[in-house]
Amino acid sequence: MSWMERLFGSKEKSSATAKKRLQMVLIHDRSDVSPGLLELIKDDIVEVIAKHLEVKKENVVVNLEQTTSESMLVAEVPLLTNGRVRPQ
Repeated sequence: MSWMERLFGSKEKSSATAKKRLQMVLIHDRSDVSPGLLELIKDDIVEVIAKHLEVKKENVVVNLEQTTSESMLVAEVPLLTNGRVRPQ
């Protein structure tokens, strides 16, 4: 690994990106959770968190991840201004 790669990081290969996308499609198919339902869950999560913290709503990501023994719903919710509490 060159010092440039260490400094700037290396770009993920397209095959790795394609593999991740395929895994997501398979997880959704196996779990019977439609993309529409996942979007409703995302909206509900954002609504609840936004009552208490300032949230960057357009960057919220909700994914369904599956291992051999369990399924997990993972939400990444970016906060604005270091997670400052909303004024009541």
